Amino acid sequence: MSGDLDAFTAAGVRARRDRLHGLAARDLAPRFHAGDAAIDPSLSEFMAGLTLRDAAVLIGLFERAEGVSLLLTRRTDQLRSHAGQIALPGGKIDPTDDGPVAAALREAEEEVGLDRRLVHPLGLLDPYVSNSGYRIFPVVAFVEADAPLEPNPDEVADVFEVPLAFLMTPTNHLIESRPWRGAERRYYAMPFEGRRIWGVTAGILRLFYEQVFA
Repeated sequence: MSGDLDAFTAAGVRARRDRLHGLAARDLAPRFHAGDAAIDPSLSEFMAGLTLRDAAVLIGLFERAEGVSLLLTRRTDQLRSHAGQIALPGGKIDPTDDGPVAAALREAEEEVGLDRRLVHPLGLLDPYVSNSGYRIFPVVAFVEADAPLEPNPDEVADVFEVPLAFLMTPTNHLIESRPWRGAERRYYAMPFEGRRIWGVTAGILRLFYEQVFA
């Protein structure tokens, strides 16, 4: 981690904007250094044969008096996939979406009622490749501090913020494992105040650290 806590102010984040890709960068090639295979190389052979589907997530940042915080959600327990897990707002890029930014803003509006007019995108991280077959475009953006949020009860059980300084501190990036397809799969986890941030969400946050703050 950068030893300078000013990195986690709004000015510090904006000063690193040149480490992001432009907002119109739709054709970024998936690179396995940014994805599930980066932490667990044993997945590489399996993932190399995947036909990737495109998705986008919003890394929504709030400027607070105590520093920048990052928006996360907890999915409802009745969802068919990833029920109860911590997630970034986002989902599949639809044919009607005008690229990853539009998709991330649409999904955030649908999931947590975030008015896209109150979101100010800065740029894109490298695409994150998941072992479930998605090429995920993380969209980094500032959200106006007083933006109202109204979670969709069918999808989101809770909305909360985590200090960016916590999430961008490598000692908080734990490596855990669990059985998957007959082997132990390794992944990042970032426990915070009783909440378990892990898997793809933690992997994308690790990518955010590596690309912007390392």
